[in-house]
Amino acid sequence: MIALIEYGAGNTASVSNALEEIGVDHIISQNEKDISRANKIIFPGVGEASSAVKKLHLLNLFSLLRVIKKPMLGICLGMHILCDRSEEGNVACLGVINGEAKKFDATKVKVPHMGWNNVKIIKESKLFNNIDDKSYFYFAHSYYLPKNDSTIATTEHNLEFCAALEKDNFYGVQFHPEKSGETGLQLLKNFVELC
Repeated sequence: MIALIEYGAGNTASVSNALEEIGVDHIISQNEKDISRANKIIFPGVGEASSAVKKLHLLNLFSLLRVIKKPMLGICLGMHILCDRSEEGNVACLGVINGEAKKFDATKVKVPHMGWNNVKIIKESKLFNNIDDKSYFYFAHSYYLPKNDSTIATTEHNLEFCAALEKDNFYGVQFHPEKSGETGLQLLKNFVELC
């Protein structure tokens, strides 16, 4: 069973619809016990980092998510929350990935970054099984994670940044697989089929 964390993120329903489309049993929950019992966890993300972290604390999920040993996929803001910090609200995050989410410089590039970008796979990962290098995914964000030790794929918006990461049981994608057509569905299927 997949648990989709409900903490007020704007894209929970669209991630749920994508999982239904690929025939995956899942629950949407903010309950600590439900999430602990799940085989895998998806942490969606549309919203603001400091509000999201505050909500995780209120739901008693913050500490659980830091130490959970099951595969967890963070999407967009969900990926940022896996890291040490975010400039968005200047907030300390889960700290399972080294790095800090930073805001794009609006004097150099259009913010938010919205639309289709090709993603360059730089390290082998099961997350990208049956997905071609430089495939296109849909992005919608104002903050980005610089390349780091856990980066497995990159993309560019004036600068090269982390498009996907993997460390131990934690995975993250900056793009929205639920809005990325068949390629996005393949990535979700790959996550579901991990181990």
